[in-house]
Amino acid sequence: MDKPVIAVIAPGAMGAAVGARLVAHGLVVLTSLASRSAASAQRAAAAGLRAVADAEIASADVILSIVPPGEAVALAERLAPVLRGAGRKPLYVDCNAVNPQTVARIAEPVGAAGCAFVNGAIIGAPPRPGSEGPRFYVCGPHAGRAASLRDFGLRTAIVDGGTGAASALKMCYGGLNKGITALAAAMTLAADRAGVGEAFRAELALSQPALLAQLTRAIPDMFPKAYRWVAEMEEVSGFVEGRPEAGVFQGVAAVYERLAQDVAGDKKEVARLGAFFAAPAAAQKS
Repeated sequence: MDKPVIAVIAPGAMGAAVGARLVAHGLVVLTSLASRSAASAQRAAAAGLRAVADAEIASADVILSIVPPGEAVALAERLAPVLRGAGRKPLYVDCNAVNPQTVARIAEPVGAAGCAFVNGAIIGAPPRPGSEGPRFYVCGPHAGRAASLRDFGLRTAIVDGGTGAASALKMCYGGLNKGITALAAAMTLAADRAGVGEAFRAELALSQPALLAQLTRAIPDMFPKAYRWVAEMEEVSGFVEGRPEAGVFQGVAAVYERLAQDVAGDKKEVARLGAFFAAPAAAQKS
C-alpha cells in the first residue's frame, strides 16, 4: 500500500507510542495539541509527531482517535466541521475504550461529515522498541482499510460482526482485566485496615502464586492510570446495562475514582498498596 499520512489524536502514553511506531515505519504522523499539556507536547516531539491545526488533521488519510473514553464523543464532534469541509475524506478509526452505544454516538457526526468510520479497540501495552505492541481490533465495512496499517508496524485483526463488535470485545476484556485489579486493590486495602495484610499476602503466595505475581506487576502500574479507568469502567457498566453486574462496574469505577484522588492527593492508599505488592514472593511468609 502507498504510504498514508496518519493523524493520531492525542499524544498520551498510548497515542504517542503508536505514532512513534508509525514514524519508525516511514510515515508522516500528525497530531493535535489543542488543550493538551506540556507533557503531551514533549511526548509528541519525542515521538516525531507533527503538531498541526484541525484543518490539517482533516487532510490526513487516516485519523486514529486514541483519547480517554470520556473524550471520544467530544473529539468526533470537534472535528466534524473540518471533516465536512475536507475535499478528500479521511478514514476515521475510533480506538477508544467505549461501549457500542457510545460508538454509535461517535460514528454519527463522523458519518454526517462524509467520512468512512471504523470501530476499533486496543488491547495491550503501548508499543515500545523490541516489542510487537498491542493488538488493534477493527470491525465494520471499512475494517480492511484500517487493518492495512499492519504494513506499518501495527498489529491489526478484523473482528467478525458489524460496527460495535471491536468495542464489545474491549468491554469484555477490559472489564475482566481491570475489574480484577480493582477487586485486588480493594481487598488488599481492606486486609490492611483489618490488620491482616501480612497473613493475606502469605495466603496469596501459598494458594494463588500466579495471581500474586500478576498483581505485583499490575497494581503499581495502575496508579497513574486510575483516573482514565474511571470512565472506561462506566462504559463497561453501560455495556451490561440492565443486569446486576452493571452495578458491579459502577463500584469498580468508584474504586478507581477514589484511587485517582489519592494519587493526586496524599497518596496514603497507593503507598499501602505499593508496600504490599513490593515484597517478592520468595520473601513472603509461609
